[in-house]
Amino acid sequence: MLSLPLLAQQPERARTEALARRATERLQALQREADLLASEEQTLIGDLRKLEIERQIKAEQYKQVDALLQGVAAELARTSDRMRQLEQRDLAERPGLRARLIEIYKLGQGRYLRLLLSTSDLRTVGQASRTVAALAELDRRRIAEHQHTLDEMKKTRAELDTRHRELETLRGDVQRAQTAADRAAQARSDLIRDIDRRRDLNAQLASELQAAQQKLQAALKDLASGSSAAVQESPTLLPLRPFRGDLPWPVVGAVQRRFGRPAGPAGAASNGIEIAATEGAAAQAVHDGVVAFADRFGGFGNLVIVDHGAQAFSLYGNLLEIAVKKGAHLERGQTIGTVGPSPAGAAELYFELRVDGQPVDPLQWLKKR
Repeated sequence: MLSLPLLAQQPERARTEALARRATERLQALQREADLLASEEQTLIGDLRKLEIERQIKAEQYKQVDALLQGVAAELARTSDRMRQLEQRDLAERPGLRARLIEIYKLGQGRYLRLLLSTSDLRTVGQASRTVAALAELDRRRIAEHQHTLDEMKKTRAELDTRHRELETLRGDVQRAQTAADRAAQARSDLIRDIDRRRDLNAQLASELQAAQQKLQAALKDLASGSSAAVQESPTLLPLRPFRGDLPWPVVGAVQRRFGRPAGPAGAASNGIEIAATEGAAAQAVHDGVVAFADRFGGFGNLVIVDHGAQAFSLYGNLLEIAVKKGAHLERGQTIGTVGPSPAGAAELYFELRVDGQPVDPLQWLKKR
């Protein structure tokens, strides 16, 4: 027949073993999350290296295009200056050319005949005729060459204008691509920093859980040895923070009011959430702890507050009935009361979480569904 101390140890041992299993399972989940974060970080680091290379390529392309653009702009400026000089010279020489052409035209109309009739020296007439013809031919060539040069320079300037516009467009494209690469690289860097922060938090939570697990293993060892001190001491509580995103819902139902939302236009922001449920449905503790308060409380009806240790608390309001008493040790999933009507009349459970003494959004701590 078992002794009374051994009989008292059996429930405590079963509870401690269950907590140890939960701690082990959560540690394994945290390790998987840490491995996933490490893999994501390595992928992001590889992407970031590729983006850095792309940024360098885009920067070099921008330099090259900008240099070409500056060269074309300089050539365009030189061509425009040359055209202005030619046009100014044309304007300056045009009166003299026009006058000579008029004189030649007049000679062709009769003055050349009068010149022949008025001279007795045919050789002088021939020389004068050849001189006039040569001058006329020179003037015609100068006019033709001048016009040809202007036409070629206009063509060159048009080509340079087209090239300048193309390079401006290309420089804009390269600049936009460079900006996009910069943004992408910054986004990857931000993600890596976020992953580093999450990995640090993951390691901290795992450390907290390992410390609790060591206490549980020590308690199991004492229980196995039959130590009565293991029964008399307060039970070990698993820390709440490592179970962020893994807490069970306190009741089945839809969220009617979210964290931070006021009840009405003039209402204060809510520190918790309101979950619609069937009146009389069981409300359950989301984590192990000790009942710190179990009574009526203004604005919350029947209220139960569970202390999870390390300044972490869960609050359950609008209860129809309270099933626990202050000082009671609770396990996750244990019924703490039943859902009752809210001040508005509908059956709703008010649920609030406080971590480090501050209210947090419960939806970030409860399991996704």
